[in-house]
Amino acid sequence: MDNQRLFLLVALALVMLLIWTTWQQDYGPQRVAQIEAPVETEEAAPAPQADSAAADSPAAAAPAREPGARTATEQQATAGDVISVTTDLLDIRIPLEGGNIREAKLLEHTVSEDDPTPFTLLGNDNPLFIAQSGLVGDGVAAPDHQAQWQAEALNYTLESDAERLEVPLRWQSENGVTITRRYVFERDSYVVRVIHEVENTGNTDWRGYQYNQLRRTPDSEGPGFLGAASYTGGVIYSPADKYEKISFSDMEKDDLSRDIADGWLAMIQHYFLAAWVPTREQNLRYYTRVSRGEYILGQSSPWQTVAAGSTATFSNQLFVGPKEQDRLDAVAEGLELTVDYGWLTVISKPLFIALDWIHSVVGNWGWSIILLTFGIKLVFYKLSEASYRSMARMRKLQPEMQKLRERYSDDRQQMNQELMQLYKKQKVNPLGGCLPILIQIPVFIALYWVLLESVELRQAPWVLWIQDLSVRDPFYVLPLLMGVTMFIQQKLNPAPMDPIQQKIMMGLPVVFTVFFVFFPAGLVLYWVTNNSLSILQQWVITRRIEAGGK
Repeated sequence: MDNQRLFLLVALALVMLLIWTTWQQDYGPQRVAQIEAPVETEEAAPAPQADSAAADSPAAAAPAREPGARTATEQQATAGDVISVTTDLLDIRIPLEGGNIREAKLLEHTVSEDDPTPFTLLGNDNPLFIAQSGLVGDGVAAPDHQAQWQAEALNYTLESDAERLEVPLRWQSENGVTITRRYVFERDSYVVRVIHEVENTGNTDWRGYQYNQLRRTPDSEGPGFLGAASYTGGVIYSPADKYEKISFSDMEKDDLSRDIADGWLAMIQHYFLAAWVPTREQNLRYYTRVSRGEYILGQSSPWQTVAAGSTATFSNQLFVGPKEQDRLDAVAEGLELTVDYGWLTVISKPLFIALDWIHSVVGNWGWSIILLTFGIKLVFYKLSEASYRSMARMRKLQPEMQKLRERYSDDRQQMNQELMQLYKKQKVNPLGGCLPILIQIPVFIALYWVLLESVELRQAPWVLWIQDLSVRDPFYVLPLLMGVTMFIQQKLNPAPMDPIQQKIMMGLPVVFTVFFVFFPAGLVLYWVTNNSLSILQQWVITRRIEAGGK
């Protein structure tokens, strides 16, 4: 019995350590990446060669000058230099210096429950996070991400009766080449199409390629619990290697240079991301750079020649928004993997699907968590029943076990033999309650990640004082209820014979209550519901066993 207690205690402690570590990874403070400013002569990242028609041409390269360097005009753009674009979901700012999306606010997501300001995903400060595009010419002029563009208007709004909004910017060279950058927005979409139209009215061919990149600085807080820091950084996807994280430290160590077709790149953070999703069936060169404490993850297209008197286009898609899985699935294969459920994704994904379906019926995420907990308890009902039945039988045997301990207190070996004979006679397995609980632990961890990683629960209210299930209970009512339910469970379980273990077990409800004070209300709601259902099931089984039943 003591071994069973110790075994379960260690397993439960490991689960709590995993949960606490993951909580700190997503909510805890983050480390500052310490890097040195690179030299100005950093090597360009080569891009894929052109198609077979131009196979003899040299490989393209990312911009020869340091990509993404910010000019003074970009850093201090005035209101008159900036285009404002408003759709039903996005509030965008595009300075004419560079012509890039340097600010993106999500109108459907506020900073917090108490702050109704739209959440800023892309911006210039704290941290810097911007999307950049540009063209590079082969010995000819081309507008990179620092070029000066012209616009017909400075304010664009998606009207209520419109499904599409187009924002054109124009750049013209002295040799007769006009390039139009078009930002195309659609209703109910976080995808922005970025199209470069090259019109060559000159007398010579124009040859160049397009690049698109994300640029970011790390968050600036210190290390969290046990040194854990949240993963905020780059990811790439390819059909061969699937989902791959390219962390800030990876970018410092090496310059990624890889050709990928049908892939995408993204910079992710908790709940939100920005991603470049290029045209399918096109081979692009993916690259990384670090400059002046800023991290760059980008892709460049093959060379393309525009003959005199003709036109050509380069295109890409920028997703800038929340990690809503239905939307991500529709944009690109594998993009939903940015909702990182960890190594138990195979369990977490079905749990989220079930939770999402329940929410579509009841319309409240809090009640959805409670109903999902009911469902999980039903699935594991027989396993839980076996565990509680074993505990109830051990509790019934406690008087006889105590007598044996007192009788053979000086002979531990003989006492263990007598205890094993008693277990065999009564057909009780002292470890019978362990296996069912251990089988359920992966499900508990998987559901924890679902509740922690799903943006759908961000600022989702339940009832009364719980107005955001993704943050801690402001009045600590749920953690206290969790502690009470855990204490009741302790009373229903057979008490350890060892006095030290008795004190440890009695102190666990207090320890876990303190832990859960810092956890999101949605997770604590799950534990309270699960404990309450377990108490009911265990109480019924214990009464049945003590009354002489099976």
